Amino acid sequence: MKNTTNKLASMLWTAGAFAGTSLLTQAHAVNDLPGGPAVNQLNLAPAVTKIAQEQQWLHWFMLIVCSVIFVAVFAVMFYSIWKHRKSVGYKPATFHESVTVEIIWTIVPFVIVILMALPATKVVVAMKDTTNADLTIKATGMQWKWGYDYIKGEGEGIGFVSTLDSDQRALSDAGGPKKGESIDNYLLKVDNPLVVPVDKKVRIITTANDVIHAFMVPAFGIKQDAIPGFVRDTWFRAEKTGDFYGQCAELCGKEHAYMPIHVKVLSAEDYSAWVAGEKKKLAAKADDPSKVWALDDISRRGEKVYAQNCAACHQANGKGAGPIKALDGAAVVLDADKSKQIAILLNGQNNGSMPAWKTLSDTDIAAVITYTKNNWSNKTGQVVQPAEVLALRK
Repeated sequence: MKNTTNKLASMLWTAGAFAGTSLLTQAHAVNDLPGGPAVNQLNLAPAVTKIAQEQQWLHWFMLIVCSVIFVAVFAVMFYSIWKHRKSVGYKPATFHESVTVEIIWTIVPFVIVILMALPATKVVVAMKDTTNADLTIKATGMQWKWGYDYIKGEGEGIGFVSTLDSDQRALSDAGGPKKGESIDNYLLKVDNPLVVPVDKKVRIITTANDVIHAFMVPAFGIKQDAIPGFVRDTWFRAEKTGDFYGQCAELCGKEHAYMPIHVKVLSAEDYSAWVAGEKKKLAAKADDPSKVWALDDISRRGEKVYAQNCAACHQANGKGAGPIKALDGAAVVLDADKSKQIAILLNGQNNGSMPAWKTLSDTDIAAVITYTKNNWSNKTGQVVQPAEVLALRK
C-alpha cells in the first residue's frame, strides 16, 4: 500500500514537472502535445485507461475530503478563539475531559479514513492485477534508452531498442530549439516507439541492465521501477488509438532527460499489419552468420546500424561528446585485433556507460564495427565478418 502511494505521489510530481517544462518553453512556438504534456498543464494528463480515470477520480476525491476537513477544523478553531476570547469577558470552562467529545473525535476520523481507504484499495488492487494479459512486453531500461521484447501474444518474438531521435539529440547538443521553432515533441520523439493494440490488456514487465530506471506513461496511469536483477510488472488497456508519451521517472544518470517513452496505440487491423512488417524485418535480419561480406556492402549496412544505435552518443561524425569517447581515431577501432572492439559491443564497458549490444544480430555488429573502422579518418581496410562475432558471443 505504501509503495503504491509513493508511486501515485511520484506520478503527481512528474505531471507537475511536465507542466513546469511547458511553462519554461513559452518563449518558443509550442502547442499542446496530444498524449503528452500540455501548455500550462496543472492537472494530471487526460486519461486513456480505466485505471488512469480511477486515479484521477481518487485524486480529486481525496483533495476535496482533505479540503473540507481543513476548512471545518480551522473554522471551528478560529470561531472558538474569537467567540471565547478574554477581551469580551468570557470565563474559561473548568471541566477536564468529555467522554462524548473523545468518542466523537475517535469515531469520526475512523469513518473518514475507511471512506477514503475503500476506493483507494480498489484502485490499488486493480493496478496490480496483471493476470490474463493479451500481450506481454518486457521493457528493459538502459543508459539511456529502452529495449522492448514482445514475450507473449501477437507479435511474440519481436524486439528492438527505442532511442531518442538523433535529430532531437543534435538539436539539444546545439543549445535547444531556436526561438519560434516548433518544439511540441521536443526530447520525446524516438526512433522506434512501443506499438500496442487498442482495447487489449498489455502487461509490461520492467527490469534494467545498469541502474534503476522507471517506466512511466501518465496518460495510462502507470509508473513502475525497472531495477537491475529484479523483475517488476504493471499493465494498461488503452481505450483509444494515438501517440502517448512518458519519460524515465527515476534519476538514472547524466542523460536522464534523453530517455523518453513513446507508445503508439493502433487499431487491431493496423497492429496486425505492423506485426507482419516487423516479422519480415526480423526475417531479413536473420542473416546466415557464415556469409562472407564485401567491404562496401557491409559498410553500407553498418552506416544504418550506426545511425540508429550509436550516433546519439558518439555523434554522426564519430567525435563523441564529453565523457563519450570518440571513435574517429580511437585506438581500439584502429587496432588490428578486431576481437577487442567486438568484445566491447557484446559486453559493454566502463560499468555500463557503454552498454552491451547483444540484442543486435551478428551481422549488424560486424557491420557497424566495419563501418567505424573504415569511416571518417579511420581507413583500416579491415572487414569484420558475422562469423567472428558469433565466435565471441558468450
